[in-house]
Amino acid sequence: MRIEKYLTGLLVLAALGSSLISGSVAAKEAQAQKGKITMVKVALFVRLEAKPGKETAVASFLESALPLANQEATTPVWFALRLGPSTFGIFDAFADEAGRSAHLAGPIAAALMANADELLAQPPQIDQVDVLAAKLPH
Repeated sequence: MRIEKYLTGLLVLAALGSSLISGSVAAKEAQAQKGKITMVKVALFVRLEAKPGKETAVASFLESALPLANQEATTPVWFALRLGPSTFGIFDAFADEAGRSAHLAGPIAAALMANADELLAQPPQIDQVDVLAAKLPH
């Protein structure tokens, strides 16, 4: 009787695991088709130095920019980074120069520049870089 319960439990776990895995695969496939990232070729690396006492405000500002980044169709990759106690960064990548230019003219850049004097010890250091290789989600 104990062996039968054990085997029944294993079968239930196997069936559950199988449905979770197939559901996960289906979800990943649907997501891949919905927001497929094919290639990124150009990027921005932005370095930000917070004014003393403004570190929390800079972190909050960057966190609040995520919904804006999610709305940008031409910005498939966007990261807000903390590089040190008062040093922050933004890394984002684009399929082409048009996407990078659209992002630089978009709401995140506008908000950053509008708040730069209050939050930052110096102007943002914006480097336009080329992506040589990338591993992206499928």
